[in-house]
Amino acid sequence: MSSNKTEVSHSDRRVIKKYPNRRLYDTNSSAYITLTEVRQLVMDCEPFVVVDAKSGEDLTRSILLQIILEQEANGSPMFTAPVLSNIIRFYGHTMQGFMGGYLEKNMQTLMDVQTRLGEQSEKMTPDVWKQFMNMQLPMVQGMMGSNLDQSKNLLTQLQEQMQKQTEQVMSSFGLKR
Repeated sequence: MSSNKTEVSHSDRRVIKKYPNRRLYDTNSSAYITLTEVRQLVMDCEPFVVVDAKSGEDLTRSILLQIILEQEANGSPMFTAPVLSNIIRFYGHTMQGFMGGYLEKNMQTLMDVQTRLGEQSEKMTPDVWKQFMNMQLPMVQGMMGSNLDQSKNLLTQLQEQMQKQTEQVMSSFGLKR
């Protein structure tokens, strides 16, 4: 994806300007903020955009990636080296466009499950919640596994359809595989 200019209205989002000295200025609070504070905006689900103070270029993705990098470096990482390697392999691949949507949909499914579990937990004591989660973990893992199996089946069908179409196009030109 290419960078976006800030000509788009940001009235519904908090605007954070990034200056050449790498400082971030929150126009909402009229104060400089840190990446930790930007991370908190993400955690609070507060909509925001980070723009280059000079050019107006949208730097939001870059800042979010920087936050992920910090989180991966501190504490226990979420992504293993093989997962990161596989993600890198998708760049420039014909499936790159599909990969983003696939990850986004699966993340949304996981967030929906987390929200529902959170709503259910409001009525439970910590001990009851712990027991509930111990019972739910296999179910959630199974649900995510079946989601992955469905995705795998769809990808296999897509691959087969593409292969058939390619063979049809090639045979229409008198070429055989």
